[in-house]
Amino acid sequence: MSRRRVGRLAALTLLVLLAWGGPSAATAAPETSDAPVNAPAAAPLIGWQWPLDSFRLVLPYEAPAHRYGPGHRGVDLLPAGTDELRAPATGVVAFSGTVVDRAVMTIDHGNGLVTTLEPVRDAPVAGTFVAAGDPVGHIGAGGHAPPGTVHFGVRREGEYINPMLLFEAVPRAVLLPCC
Repeated sequence: MSRRRVGRLAALTLLVLLAWGGPSAATAAPETSDAPVNAPAAAPLIGWQWPLDSFRLVLPYEAPAHRYGPGHRGVDLLPAGTDELRAPATGVVAFSGTVVDRAVMTIDHGNGLVTTLEPVRDAPVAGTFVAAGDPVGHIGAGGHAPPGTVHFGVRREGEYINPMLLFEAVPRAVLLPCC
């Protein structure tokens, strides 16, 4: 990718963040951390909360270079306690079932925002209304996330975004020794 294109993408990202009122670009994609995060009950930004009460970020969001390019379109979270999953915001379960080899649940929150959790077991059926913080199942098995973790993805108007942008309290980055 050319320097010019990288510069334009960085400027566009900054403009979107400033216009949207999300966290600064410096906090938008934290490094992984071994310290558990105690998620706040609700995030003042737009009333969102983490799908786990306490967790460790295992794999951060990695935007693809283009729509079909490689990347990690969500975050993988390892519970630091119960594996009970909660609705990150009020919405309606749009899908609950198996996709290829993994149990997936999608919640439509309106205003173009849709979240996906996988793998999830004991999920409510499609059409179920859920309020922010309602239990929506437990971490299941299978899929591309490491065993025991949940993949949490968010789409805005059909495009994946970094889920961290929806939360005021972003886990603090912890630098680990390299060698």
